[in-house]
Amino acid sequence: MTVSSNQITQLLAAWSSGDETAMDQLMPLVYGELRRIARRYMAGQRAGHTLQTTALIHEAYLKLVGQGERRWQNRAHFFGVAAQAMRHILVDYARARHADKRGGEAQAVSLDEATANAGTQAAEIVALDDALRRLAEVAPRQSRVVELRYFGGLNVEEAAEVLKVSPETVTRDWRMAKAWLLRDLQPN
Repeated sequence: MTVSSNQITQLLAAWSSGDETAMDQLMPLVYGELRRIARRYMAGQRAGHTLQTTALIHEAYLKLVGQGERRWQNRAHFFGVAAQAMRHILVDYARARHADKRGGEAQAVSLDEATANAGTQAAEIVALDDALRRLAEVAPRQSRVVELRYFGGLNVEEAAEVLKVSPETVTRDWRMAKAWLLRDLQPN
């Protein structure tokens, strides 16, 4: 079944206007794309990650449904917000896991287990999130471009639509943000 971007936008507009049945119609149409975004996020996680793709989708869904005011501009805006919600869920999860590794709820483990890169990915996720926050302080749109393109999987045109800028601006911001993040994440 092919679903048009316009159909999704219409259902989002109806949902924004308070039509709860629109959400029931919308979720089966967007679930596959949400799963793709979640898989992209989860692909970078360590093996044996206790948060599964389906759980990430459901957590993001609860965040989206729980938002007080929903004013969806279009399909790309919805998926951008969904990607942002997933990123925040994973970062919160990584921060909690990283805190646990630093002494919270400490458990006795063997030296081999302790050194087997368990906290590395959590620390990298936290470091990337911190770097994106720093970038947002100096260049908010560039930070949002990274979020939409890298985490949300939106293409240049979709990101431009969400941000209400030209595709050339998104391309330029994407290039500058990648250089900034690379420099910021380099060890001193």
